[in-house]
Amino acid sequence: MAYPGLVLANAALGEGVETHLFFTFWGFDMITKSRMTQLKFTPLGNTATHLPQGLGGLPGVTALATHTMKRQIAEVGVPEVPEFLKQIVDSGGHLWACRMSADMMHLDESDLYDSVEGIISAADFVEKTEGAQLLFI
Repeated sequence: MAYPGLVLANAALGEGVETHLFFTFWGFDMITKSRMTQLKFTPLGNTATHLPQGLGGLPGVTALATHTMKRQIAEVGVPEVPEFLKQIVDSGGHLWACRMSADMMHLDESDLYDSVEGIISAADFVEKTEGAQLLFI
């Protein structure tokens, strides 16, 4: 679930659009130093996999699904999440962490990917991006 926002951010930057990403709740794993290189893909509850939902809870299915997804992503030339974030930042994108999510998870800026510009409230993010096109995926 990490890739839709990253792909859209990258496309926007390629078109010269100012881009800000706001990471909340589960998205925090993408920017938390201790977890960002260990992201997992599970078909459980994900109807887009077109698999029987009961399979998602079986031992080893998440590991297999993660391996398969990483291979498919690499085959089409898309970098893994940490490299993709770096590419976005290097292209002028901005990364922000949600204050409420950080507080709930007992995280501070030292726990986050170095290129995260700050931990801000949702209202602060809306103010920063006033008049922008916002997408929540």
